[in-house]
Amino acid sequence: MTATHEAVARRLRDAYAGAVVAPLRDALEPTDAAGAYAVQTINTRYWEAQGRRIVGRKAGLTAKAVQTQLGVDQPDFGVLFDDMRVADGGKLDPARTIQPKAEAEIAFILGAGLPDPDTTPEQAAAAVASVHAAIEVVDSRIADWKISFADTVADNGSSAFFVLADDGLPLAGLDLEGAAMEMSVNGAVASTGVGAAALGNPLNAAAWLAQTLATRGEPLQAGDILLAGALGPMVALTPGDHVEARIAGIGTCSFTYKA
Repeated sequence: MTATHEAVARRLRDAYAGAVVAPLRDALEPTDAAGAYAVQTINTRYWEAQGRRIVGRKAGLTAKAVQTQLGVDQPDFGVLFDDMRVADGGKLDPARTIQPKAEAEIAFILGAGLPDPDTTPEQAAAAVASVHAAIEVVDSRIADWKISFADTVADNGSSAFFVLADDGLPLAGLDLEGAAMEMSVNGAVASTGVGAAALGNPLNAAAWLAQTLATRGEPLQAGDILLAGALGPMVALTPGDHVEARIAGIGTCSFTYKA
């Protein structure tokens, strides 16, 4: 980590107050994964020192089309903190966001850690305690969402908040790959998709996360929440919106975007 990485990290932290920043091209090449994760790590350690608690990770860029758009051949990840969770059926105050978008996902809660750098989807499946419908509220501190791979990684995977269905199911017997997703805003369908959108199967995303984090010496732990990636297009939020995600065979969850 360099002084440049520290300066970029501070720039992004300051942007949480609402003043977005220009893309980080002056400091990070668009595909500079190592530099971008260095910036993310600096801010993760800063926020932990401020008392925020890590409760899991999110996978991003799990759709091949999005990877192609950003010129990368891999997903990315961000850190989930305890204060990012919005209660199922609860409210998210618009004042806490900048330019948010919602996307429906499948989430896992782990019953066991995944310390193996060669974790397979089958091993990931064996570690899953419960499967939940989820909504991720992504946001960007980069002006107008003009992000490269490095921008989104440095910016904690463009993360903001997440909603997890209160009721989870055991994994056995669930069709994650074929699970149809429908996300509605104010009762009208706004996004549709399927479980296979997340790297072919959300368990592939879980295995990728486990491998990547174990290699970094930060293995996933029992109790961690994993967001496995968007199942359909994300939808921009307007104050007052009520958002509900329905994932066939898995469950539903919702929140309202208002104070």
